[in-house]
Amino acid sequence: QVQPVESGGGLVQPGGSLTLSCAASGGFFGDNTMAWYRQNATRQRDFVAWILFTGRTGYADSVKGRFTISRDNAKNMVYLRMNSLKPEDTAVYYCNRFPLIYSYSWGQGTRVTVSS
Repeated sequence: QVQPVESGGGLVQPGGSLTLSCAASGGFFGDNTMAWYRQNATRQRDFVAWILFTGRTGYADSVKGRFTISRDNAKNMVYLRMNSLKPEDTAVYYCNRFPLIYSYSWGQGTRVTVSS
């Protein structure tokens, strides 16, 4: 059973950058489409970005142009580079399969706080 393990979150000032990482514990992501999601204080979990095995990507409008999703298939890793961070990006970030109908069990997530 694959379990995503997220890392790289932290406290950053508005306008700053962070890179999140997602590793697969207990297996491999293989050729599955992967994505990042985030859950804010309202407890709503929103889609952020997806990436195919081939590297093709898609983004939520709220992060387009600021965030970049990538993956290293050889290392079995998925990444999210976040630039020009805004307070509204504050959330716990998770990676999982896309779409969620095929989801793995949820990992612990990694918390991102954007605040001055």
